[in-house]
Amino acid sequence: MDSINKSFRLPTLRGLVSGPQSLLTPLHLGALCIALGVLTPIVALIWQATQADFAHWDNLITFVLPSVLKNTLVLLAGVAVIVGVIGVGSAWAVTAWDFPGRKILSWALLLPLAMPTYIVAFAWLDLLHPIGPLQTFIRFVLGFDSPRQFRLPDLRSLPGAIILLGLVLYPYVYLTTRAMFISQPAHLLEAARTLGCSATGTFFRVALPMARPALAVGISLALLETLNDIGASEFLGVQTLTVTVYTTWISRSDLASAAQIACMMLMFIFCILTLEFYGRKKQGFSSRSLRAIKPTRIEGWRGWLLGGVIALPVILGFLAPVIFLARESAKRLGEENALSPSLLAALQNTLSLAAGTTLVVVCVSLLVAWSARHSAADNAMPGFRRGVMRLASLGYAVPGTILAIGFLTPAMAVDRWLADLLDVRGLPLMSAGILLVICCAMRFQAIAIGALDSGLSRIPPSLEQASRLLGENGAGTFARIHFPLLRPALVSSALLVFADAMKELPTTLLLRPVNFETLATVLYAEAARGTYEEGAIAALMIVLAGTLPVILLVRHQMTRQG
Repeated sequence: MDSINKSFRLPTLRGLVSGPQSLLTPLHLGALCIALGVLTPIVALIWQATQADFAHWDNLITFVLPSVLKNTLVLLAGVAVIVGVIGVGSAWAVTAWDFPGRKILSWALLLPLAMPTYIVAFAWLDLLHPIGPLQTFIRFVLGFDSPRQFRLPDLRSLPGAIILLGLVLYPYVYLTTRAMFISQPAHLLEAARTLGCSATGTFFRVALPMARPALAVGISLALLETLNDIGASEFLGVQTLTVTVYTTWISRSDLASAAQIACMMLMFIFCILTLEFYGRKKQGFSSRSLRAIKPTRIEGWRGWLLGGVIALPVILGFLAPVIFLARESAKRLGEENALSPSLLAALQNTLSLAAGTTLVVVCVSLLVAWSARHSAADNAMPGFRRGVMRLASLGYAVPGTILAIGFLTPAMAVDRWLADLLDVRGLPLMSAGILLVICCAMRFQAIAIGALDSGLSRIPPSLEQASRLLGENGAGTFARIHFPLLRPALVSSALLVFADAMKELPTTLLLRPVNFETLATVLYAEAARGTYEEGAIAALMIVLAGTLPVILLVRHQMTRQG
């Protein structure tokens, strides 16, 4: 890292556009424009915040921000603790011990990734309702007849939000730390035990410090998803910065104040990204050439007890909500007109949005990754590749609410200019949903860029050189060599983007055209009205769409580990 930074020098303008290894070729210019396009909403957000009046901040500082900041900080801290404990504990358990159900749990622990946070909150609010199935069953067992005699604590609270978000987001930590634990050499742990360290001490003094970079990366991803959440926090009655930005814009029609509050969230994002950066910077402790950890067999009731404890996050974060949604959907499907025209229209809109976003993301990400490949191969500007890819991937780190607010001002200006140019009434890009697709593509293209860049890095340059020596041009080499080898990465990244676009709520709520509903917005509206059973079918459709990419991810992980 230091050697790369020392060798990097800012170029002159002449050096950028001239010379045998010119940096700003059309390919590189296109990638740079894409990266700057992702940066535009953030710059526009800061500009809009500075142009607005600050007179209302006395009221915000006195009555709004203290409680909102407290809720946000406590929520982030609580989620970090829960995802860290569950993620690290489950990853170490399935790595270090062999117990009944271990093979199933090793991949089942990833299933909550298929559950959007707002759907888990939606399901558990109904499951834990005072007259819901769980509390009714508990009262029946205890011999009570009324909720007045026995009632569980209300889930609509800050602790409830922390627990539910932790149950959904812990797979980010599990995924990263599990990979680190698997790659740790067994002789280090054996040496610690030989020197008199207990099993617990070996974990805390050897295994966990070596996995600390992966833990930092996993927690940072979970915290970014927590900041992006709007549905679960609002359903559970927790006023966070994200919810405040949304209500300030939509309920009070004050876009300028929403932009100013959103700028405060950028500080949280900066801190989280700093944590992630230093986490990645210190990776690389282990060597795969050394002997890996061999799980210790745990027999009898201790093994079954351990398996039951490790299965709890899967049951609470995935199985219970899915069973509830399937049960409620079966009830609705048994009724007449269960699949109403509005629900079918929302399904069609969701599929169209997800397909359009996926198409744009794959094309754009392929251009950025291919540009980075050539920058690295030509040894032209070592910092260019890293800088462009970081900028182009920035959208995933920014919550959808903030990205939509920053994107709205420049996008509407372009839309008005286009309407004047074409001499049409209204806003053609907004009404056609194109702006929504573009903003979703900005948010999710980091997924595809990472997958495609990883796929290209596995293709040896010698294949491309051999193709060119045989007389094939650049386009032909890409079509015949790179594209077939990139097909697995393209398919997997497209599935992940498709699933994320189907369940995206904040961006869709803020930028959707008039009378344009998706499954996520239908579910949000039903939950806001308290009619949970009406949104069960929409929720189940979203979960089923998100389960396929998770299964693909599981297969990929099992292939790597096998």
